[in-house]
Amino acid sequence: MSFVSTYTRPRVFAAAVLGSLVVGAGLGVLARTSGADWLTEVLDQIGTIFTTLLQIAVIPLVFAAIVVGITSLRKLGGGRTAARLGSKTVLWFAITSFIASLIGIAIGKLFDPGVGGLGPGVAATAKNADKAAKSVSDWGSWDAFIDGLLPQNFFSAFAEGNTLQVLFLAVLIGAAAYSLGDKAKPFVDFTNSVFEIIQRYLGWIVRLAPIGIIGLIGAAVSNYGDALFRPLFSTTLAVYVGCLLVLFVVYPILLQFVARVSPLTFFAKAGTAIQFAFASQSSSATLPLTRQSAVNLGVDPGYAAFATPLASATKMDGCAAVFPAIGAIFIANLSGVSLGFGQYVGIVVVAVIGALATAGTTGWLTALTLTTAFIGLDAKQVALGLALIYSVNPIMDMMRTATNVAGQIVVPAVVARSEGLLDDEVLHAHTSRPAHNDDGTAPATA
Repeated sequence: MSFVSTYTRPRVFAAAVLGSLVVGAGLGVLARTSGADWLTEVLDQIGTIFTTLLQIAVIPLVFAAIVVGITSLRKLGGGRTAARLGSKTVLWFAITSFIASLIGIAIGKLFDPGVGGLGPGVAATAKNADKAAKSVSDWGSWDAFIDGLLPQNFFSAFAEGNTLQVLFLAVLIGAAAYSLGDKAKPFVDFTNSVFEIIQRYLGWIVRLAPIGIIGLIGAAVSNYGDALFRPLFSTTLAVYVGCLLVLFVVYPILLQFVARVSPLTFFAKAGTAIQFAFASQSSSATLPLTRQSAVNLGVDPGYAAFATPLASATKMDGCAAVFPAIGAIFIANLSGVSLGFGQYVGIVVVAVIGALATAGTTGWLTALTLTTAFIGLDAKQVALGLALIYSVNPIMDMMRTATNVAGQIVVPAVVARSEGLLDDEVLHAHTSRPAHNDDGTAPATA
């Protein structure tokens, strides 16, 4: 057995990912305590290269996956079937976002992060303060969100890397291709080939995850140490607890009693996708694994091809529901503001209807700024809170993204069961977790 074959086995890969967390933290501590700036720079560069390699694929992946997904619905029936599946999928997105946001509020109130301030001498770096101020300026209102939804032209959306605009265009073009039927077949075939190429590319990048996470964690620990992590520990812990409740309580209940899928089977077959999401901090980059996990759970491949790409861009319970609730409470506590019942309702409303804003690699940021704007928190205080959160964001984002991806597999399973599109024979087959073959592709269902 070759090294590559052994390395990409789920258990070996999972051990490599977990080991990289420890190694990264250890190197970060070493760099900070020894004053080895060169080591910090190397770690930062490794992390940057890894995230850049992932982000390269995000825009073409979102477009191709959405177009292919919409046109694949033709295999499941006519327009009414497609409309019903789409409506049910979006409805379940909203239901799970509603539940997750309530959990976020409850955990936020329990931990009360930021209450009493963060202590003397605790301040964000100038770099993070500038980033936060720009973020509030760019995304701090619903007007800015709506304005940013429509591209100036087809090519500008791709050239500027605006995921939200690309998603909007993909839905329109996918619907047009669906309506044209066989006339659009050459375009659909080409787009499907593009999607397969991107999957192959991501299959190669997946293998670099342990190296990338060493850089990401090492740089975070070295740059910030515990100067900000300790004051923000309650905020970070609250995010982890909230996400873990969604991941290991809410989802298993839905799986067991609505989808009639054993939670143990779910985690056995979706484990690799969740682990890679944790390491990569990218739902979009995890999409090939997410899609294959859904298929391995018995979800009809045609429906999975539609639901998982849509979910990867708009269904994010970690980033758009749990985190904004806790983040808003944190910023309110820093500001000395006591949130009222109406503002808590506002947090839930944004989580349910604002999931589209999470499209892209900074969905957490957009979701939080839109939430705080909706409930009326002061923009300067929001910028301060964001600047502080930036310091520990890589650590938070791992748990948020893992929760996102798990939900992106759960909802298709729930809808597929209700529509008779879940194959119990495939569900109960001894299918391995979706790793990658030697050629970089996801393996077929056993």
